[in-house]
Amino acid sequence: MLIIGIGGGTGCGKTTVVNQIINELPNEEVGVISQDSYYNDLSHLSFDERSKINFDHPRAIDFELLAKHLNILKRGEPIDQPVYSFPKHNRTKDTIRTHPRKVMIIEGILIMTNPLIREMFDIKIYVHADSDERLIRRLKRDINERGRDLSEVLSRYQTTLKPMHDQFIEPTKEYADIIIPNNKYNTVAVDIVRTIINEKLS
Repeated sequence: MLIIGIGGGTGCGKTTVVNQIINELPNEEVGVISQDSYYNDLSHLSFDERSKINFDHPRAIDFELLAKHLNILKRGEPIDQPVYSFPKHNRTKDTIRTHPRKVMIIEGILIMTNPLIREMFDIKIYVHADSDERLIRRLKRDINERGRDLSEVLSRYQTTLKPMHDQFIEPTKEYADIIIPNNKYNTVAVDIVRTIINEKLS
């Protein structure tokens, strides 16, 4: 199994890069796991308490469970991946049955901050985008898809997102094997990654 980690700041375009990579690969050979599925279970807290949590700090992620799941997949066994609800700031009771694939892509802003997870990646990719561009994308996504309002998104960006990006996410660029600038469609970098994957698959 080839495990690829794709990191980068919020709104940098990780999902776009993931889609570009898997676009021309056989469906049955590639699986994707999002870090967002592995936010800690906060069922013991009230909604108000959960909404005050800093979800952009590495402590917000259940890396232990993610590592356990990756090891199970590497053994060739399926996992029950958690499902996270952004409006509720918590995991739901649902899970997604996820089967091992020849290539597993793990994507998320904090995935390269954890040494244990980082060591499990065969290829580490950092997607870089201009901070203004990332803020615009984050605004659009949180308002349209996650039911947040403008002042809430801007407040979160200023108080947690930007400081956490500068402290934890940007420094993980040094661990990357490949840095993809994603201000435009970057065909060359994506083609290189796709070539590496195809070589591993053949």
